[in-house]
Amino acid sequence: MSETAGQRLPPGIQHAFLFAAFNALSFQVMLGSPMVLYAKSLGASATVLGIIAGMMPLLVISQIPAANHIHRVGYKRFVYAGWGLRVLFIFIIALVPLATFLDAGNRLALLIGLLFCFNLSRGISSCAWLPWITGLVPEGVRGRYLAIDAAVVNAGGIVALGLCAALMGSDPAGWRFAAAFGFSAVTGAISLGFLKRIPDVPVPEEPRGAGRVPWLEIFRHPPFRKLLRVFVAWSLAYGGLTTFTVAFLKSRAGLAEGPILLITSVAFLGGLSSLWFIGPRLDRLGSKPVLTMVGTGWLAVLAGWVALAGGGLSVTLPAVLALQFLMGLLAALASMACSRLVMAIVPAMGRSHFFALYSVAGNVTLGLAPIGWGLLIDAVGDRRVNWLGLEWNRYSLFYAAAALAFALLLLLVRRLNEPQAVSMEAMLRELLVRSPQKILLRLWPRS
Repeated sequence: MSETAGQRLPPGIQHAFLFAAFNALSFQVMLGSPMVLYAKSLGASATVLGIIAGMMPLLVISQIPAANHIHRVGYKRFVYAGWGLRVLFIFIIALVPLATFLDAGNRLALLIGLLFCFNLSRGISSCAWLPWITGLVPEGVRGRYLAIDAAVVNAGGIVALGLCAALMGSDPAGWRFAAAFGFSAVTGAISLGFLKRIPDVPVPEEPRGAGRVPWLEIFRHPPFRKLLRVFVAWSLAYGGLTTFTVAFLKSRAGLAEGPILLITSVAFLGGLSSLWFIGPRLDRLGSKPVLTMVGTGWLAVLAGWVALAGGGLSVTLPAVLALQFLMGLLAALASMACSRLVMAIVPAMGRSHFFALYSVAGNVTLGLAPIGWGLLIDAVGDRRVNWLGLEWNRYSLFYAAAALAFALLLLLVRRLNEPQAVSMEAMLRELLVRSPQKILLRLWPRS
């Protein structure tokens, strides 16, 4: 492992990366495009798709009561129990497409109920994950850990969606969806073996007789409050983008399930490239300039989607692939930057409660956002208005509204406090001048 400021990634961390890899193979099927396409095949409306997409982040609210019990159970046992339960629900979900004795409406209702149980078990157990990793990985190499983790997860996403695309083809039968969900269950079960091998760390002792958790004081911690606002704005802007882009490609572009899955897998290729683009430099550059670059990049990406949805540009494969790649890259960078910064500013005392509030606030917004966007899309319906050379329909309006949310994100990022972060100018110089120079020097033939 490489060394940063005299610190190395801890022994046994390879098990965390292997867990992340197999977990990505599993959850990208359950929570990604394959599940959206199956729900759409059952007749799900945009609002129902929003509920399915928002269920996972919404149920992260269960972290608030769950955080009070981590100190009695320990990080590893807490996460392992919840992840094992969610794998059990995946095996049950894999049977739903085979239940042909039920009509499509009943299968959709059953699917939503099982997804609720799946996401609830995940939400409860995940409150121990970030505190566990924060205690395990030294501060000086957390950016490197997050970059490798993001790369592993995105590589898993590419493999998962590639396999699902090969399996689905066009107009897939129910057994094909069942096979995809079965693959998710098996890889989820394999991930549990690696989860069990990750080194545990002790849970910091909470003060005895402290009484109620001071949630208001936790929220008022100035650096934490500013980052929390950024994370909420990010969740509002990003929530639903993947789901409704799949719906746009299916209903407006008329693509089949297989090609859609291959196209959306390109987003994970973009996420994988974040390891090369920022990963080794995140600890040195800081999170604030990265988030500024991410917000600006999203405005450009959404302008592209508005142009495609509004007829200003033709929906061509190169344009869609380029936008998908950038979406994956920018989403991975935002996730890494926010996670690194919250790890840095949260104090050891009360760490589980800080992380629980952070996860709940952002994820509840991430859960409500696709429901709200779905209601907007259904409310607009088939209405169309031509203005500024574009057709303003349900999807072009959705992308434009998401762009406004990213503009709000940029304003909030400017208020973040991160004294160690470099300036935006210094970051651009590093990425656009110094890094290419280093590559050229390595490739230049030596006499």
